[in-house]
Amino acid sequence: MDGNGRWAQARGLPRTEGHRRGVEALRRTVRAASDLGVSYLTIFSFSTENWRRPAMEVSFLLALFKRFVRNDLAELHASNVRVRMIGDRDGTPADIRELIDQAEALTRDNTALTLIIAFNYGARDEIMRATNRLLADRLAKGDDTPVTAAEISACLDTGDFPDPDLVIRTSGEVRLSNFLMWQAAYSELVFTPVLWPDFDHGALESAIAEFRMRDRRFGGLAQKSV
Repeated sequence: MDGNGRWAQARGLPRTEGHRRGVEALRRTVRAASDLGVSYLTIFSFSTENWRRPAMEVSFLLALFKRFVRNDLAELHASNVRVRMIGDRDGTPADIRELIDQAEALTRDNTALTLIIAFNYGARDEIMRATNRLLADRLAKGDDTPVTAAEISACLDTGDFPDPDLVIRTSGEVRLSNFLMWQAAYSELVFTPVLWPDFDHGALESAIAEFRMRDRRFGGLAQKSV
């Protein structure tokens, strides 16, 4: 969800206003995903690298995140949305971790859209944590067999979710920026010039339409038509 700062700058507004409008775009996108039949939506809300931003901006982002969860949880639950978090929980502030725990507990049995919130998340950090868990388990068991790709996938934060079919990056940037790098090995990538605060139902629908035109081969050959 990129482009909040540039959206604000272009309008002579503070970056914080861009982030606030970004939350409105998030609300629109969650509703649009439900309307369009999307089963899983993962949002990159705060990365392990975002802690390097100015302290004032970090504080605002954390407060905005807490406000979103508190204000929107009831609507998400009423819409049958299940909330889950991926990322380094141990390094997440206690008050945010408590909010996430509450959201996950309340929505655990919901069966429509699963909203996966990537908070204090980085793909390299995720893979490192998964690897360390696997190594610790092997050392405890005296097991020296090679680690398999399936074991790594199961130990990732997304171990009980399917890999993403589609990754959308807004604002014209054309990189993954440490987002789901293991899981996105065969995802289709859509890069849109739309700045995140302007993202809406039509933008999501357009990205899905582009995805549906792709020929997905997963390293194999295209299926011959009969």
